[in-house]
Amino acid sequence: MGALVTTLNAGMAFADWPSSDGHNMLLYPWFRDFAASPDKFTEHGHRLAGMLIGFVSVCLALTSYFLDRNWVKWFTTAILLSVIAQGALGGARVLLDRQLLAMLHSVTGAAFFGLCVVFRIMCSPKWSDWRQQRDERIGPLFASLVAITPVIILGQYVLGGALRHFHTMLDEHLAGAAIVTLSASLSAFGLMRSQNSLLRRSGLMIVVTLLLQLMLGGGAFVTTFGQKQIGYVAVEGALSQTVTCSMHTVFGMFLLSSSVVSATSLAMLYRAGCLAGLQIELPAVGNRGTVA
Repeated sequence: MGALVTTLNAGMAFADWPSSDGHNMLLYPWFRDFAASPDKFTEHGHRLAGMLIGFVSVCLALTSYFLDRNWVKWFTTAILLSVIAQGALGGARVLLDRQLLAMLHSVTGAAFFGLCVVFRIMCSPKWSDWRQQRDERIGPLFASLVAITPVIILGQYVLGGALRHFHTMLDEHLAGAAIVTLSASLSAFGLMRSQNSLLRRSGLMIVVTLLLQLMLGGGAFVTTFGQKQIGYVAVEGALSQTVTCSMHTVFGMFLLSSSVVSATSLAMLYRAGCLAGLQIELPAVGNRGTVA
């Protein structure tokens, strides 16, 4: 919904927040705007979606306090605080009418989504089994690549946000796409060779989301800037442009979350002692106190 709001440039459809044209958010006549004002319909739908996520986050946090595992309580509390901060940032974007805040709202939204995906993986019934599966193929160099890939993708996501919100950084975004493709591909193929099923699944997810993201990126470029070679002229506000640009942002979130899951899983497995290639053997000490 947020990606669609940005594509349609509907972020300032309402000048007030948390109310909508003076109405309580839950009492605003939303469906009245479906044909009369698509911008208001889209933006208010985005606000209602944010409220729903907030409500689910509150329920998740409250439910976790009935469990014995402290890490779950801390994690759900972090999710709740994050969604509150995300909502406040979205409200500040409206009240201050700042495109920079709109871009940050998008970036932090992607980070929040990745946080939720990691939490879901760690709560999986298979998590205990995954943490017991050893791997001897992952070395320090490859582990470093997996760890830095989410940072590279996040940087590319920021460049994409600058392009969407400020209509700049096109060349940098295209160059970033090449770097992300190289980094994510190397990480994915290495993960798919792992002896750990969680890492293999993470690598497969990176491959799938990367391929879809590249196709959507090409579609977004053509529908936004046109393509003389094929005789296509870009039409502002066309349905094809709206769909491809919005979905390109969404799959950027999927790609980022997939890389975050891979890096987090690798770190967890390392702590559990399941990655033989990353274990450091301490040198033995001889009888004379010298290192053998």
